[in-house]
Amino acid sequence: MKSLTRSAPSTVSAATIVSSQLDVRTKGAGFTDLTEEIAKFVREARAREGAVTLFIRHTSASLTIQENADPSVLKDLTTALNRLAPENAGWVHDTEGPDDMPAHVKSMLTATSLQVPVLNGELALGKWQAIYLIEHRARPHRREIVLQFIGSGP
Repeated sequence: MKSLTRSAPSTVSAATIVSSQLDVRTKGAGFTDLTEEIAKFVREARAREGAVTLFIRHTSASLTIQENADPSVLKDLTTALNRLAPENAGWVHDTEGPDDMPAHVKSMLTATSLQVPVLNGELALGKWQAIYLIEHRARPHRREIVLQFIGSGP
């Protein structure tokens, strides 16, 4: 009995490149679900097959793909990040306050860019997956995310 299966490969020419910038105003530390906005970008790009790349232009916020069904997952992830990079760890860099250096560490531990496949015009996310911006600073910020689809269009 075979334990692995794989679909047949498909080939497309990457003739389409579509770029945009997403501006997000955060409410302070926490997760902001970007999934629907990214799906809207894919629809507007008339994307068929390829990949969408997200890149956050900041060092104190980040991106992740995580569970979207149970909000306690995001709460526990916040707890984990705060344990890994607490404010009171004796950081030297505190130019913008006690949450400054912990925000940089949290950003380093997560991701500043993501790539999500696009199949048949849809994000190829799993059933329980969502794309999140993670704000690591306590106060609200305006965050810029560069979006780019590369692949085939209509």
